[in-house]
Amino acid sequence: MLAKGSLPWILSILFVVVFFGVLTYFTGNIYAITGLIIGLLILAFLFIFFRDPERYPLEDEDCMLSPADGRIVDIRGRKICIFMNFQNVHVNRAPLKGKVVSLEYKKGSYIPAFHKDSHRNERQHIFIDTDHGRIEVIQIAGTITRRIVSYVKEGDIMVKGQRIGMIRFGSRVDVTIPDNFNIECKKGDRVYAGLTTIARLKQKE
Repeated sequence: MLAKGSLPWILSILFVVVFFGVLTYFTGNIYAITGLIIGLLILAFLFIFFRDPERYPLEDEDCMLSPADGRIVDIRGRKICIFMNFQNVHVNRAPLKGKVVSLEYKKGSYIPAFHKDSHRNERQHIFIDTDHGRIEVIQIAGTITRRIVSYVKEGDIMVKGQRIGMIRFGSRVDVTIPDNFNIECKKGDRVYAGLTTIARLKQKE
């Protein structure tokens, strides 16, 4: 399955591939062959990057799931920061069920997303009211990224693991953890959106 909004990108490169393919067939020109090879490589990259596999979150009300694929690069108090590389699936998912109460898009620079100053980057804040309080998912654009794509709007009711958007070509996602959850991950861990438990509800004494 391909990510929502990826078809225009793929069709554009596919047109280029067909063009150079026809040119290669009729002329055998080295430049046409080179263009065809480059086009095929870019097309393969886009298919890999825009992949969006079906995932089936754990039916466990006590766990909070990762909103993104990638590696945890920092844990700042109650905030977990996840860096997504090119090879990661870039579709982000809701870590808990709840209602989207606000979306805040902010323009900014394009510092590498793993950098400590990336809070100045282009980003989108998604505020979700859950049974455990309000959480915030922050999609942060990276160096090459120039577009954050949202799949949700204010008022939407989310189920845990539901797709909420994507960031193109390398980026970071931060998520706040409610006070009544214990963080169950550490810096350097690999996580997967909608699958990996990053926090768990504290047991009542």
